[in-house]
Amino acid sequence: MTDRPWTLLHGPLFSRSNPLDREHAAPRISAYIYGNILILAALIPLHLNDDFVGILILLGTALSTFVAHVFAEAVGRRVHEGAIHPTMKTMLHHLRDSVPILSSASVPCLILAMAWIGWIDPRTAQLAAEIVILLRIGGTVFVIDRLNNERPSRATLIGAAAVTVVATVIVVVKVVLTH
Repeated sequence: MTDRPWTLLHGPLFSRSNPLDREHAAPRISAYIYGNILILAALIPLHLNDDFVGILILLGTALSTFVAHVFAEAVGRRVHEGAIHPTMKTMLHHLRDSVPILSSASVPCLILAMAWIGWIDPRTAQLAAEIVILLRIGGTVFVIDRLNNERPSRATLIGAAAVTVVATVIVVVKVVLTH
């Protein structure tokens, strides 16, 4: 047992009981942030009512972003590695590193589903889903501290707030420019 209980933190960025090394964690964190920003940008302009269209929009955003990200990473790797035909291992690696994009829609879709079946008000569900996404984005700072073998501190909280604010500004700019 470790003397640091915070090291028990596990999440979508860790695929086994031991944390990933930096080389494997970095692209997953990047995909995680990217996916959450795009899901939030899709979520904000939704006008929810009693149908399931919002859920489909979030799922479509996650899936299309996942496919685009895998494709872009494969092309980038081809330049980096000089390989003409990627191996199955390389392709699986790209898929695994992009999975956090898909996970970004999971909790918001569950929250919107609760509104669809009438458990909560649609506007409350939308607001809750937006807050969850912002918490997920800010929470990455805690994961980065863990990868750096650092204890969460006041700087971690400030960093989480800063990352959340920057992501929010990015989302606002995207929503304003595209809707």
